[in-house]
Amino acid sequence: LENLQPEIKTLAERLRYEVAVRGKQLGWSEKVARFHFKKNLRRIVTDLYVRDNCHPFKATLLVWVQIPMWVCVSLALRNCSVGATDPQVQEAFSTGGALWFTDLTAPDSTWILPVSLGLVNLLILEV
Repeated sequence: LENLQPEIKTLAERLRYEVAVRGKQLGWSEKVARFHFKKNLRRIVTDLYVRDNCHPFKATLLVWVQIPMWVCVSLALRNCSVGATDPQVQEAFSTGGALWFTDLTAPDSTWILPVSLGLVNLLILEV
């Protein structure tokens, strides 16, 4: 979308000139000329999106998949750690960790996981 902005700007300037000339020929008011400009610019921009296959909705598609997935995973992890009332499950969580987090029921006192998760998400957004 960013690569199309210079082309859209050039086409908009040319269209503005054409609409102004045509408006003077036909005696359009400023409101009518603005309506025709916006309508034709919308059509031109849509044609550019189709030509380059870069509709703005495609950029947000990943977010619409990630948000429900994040909510489901968060709820599942919460239910596993808090909602498990079976003593066997609690015992498995308290002894089933690895590396520096041997107890999965205790908060991470070193902040390694939250900080690394935040940095990885920031890296993904920046890339």
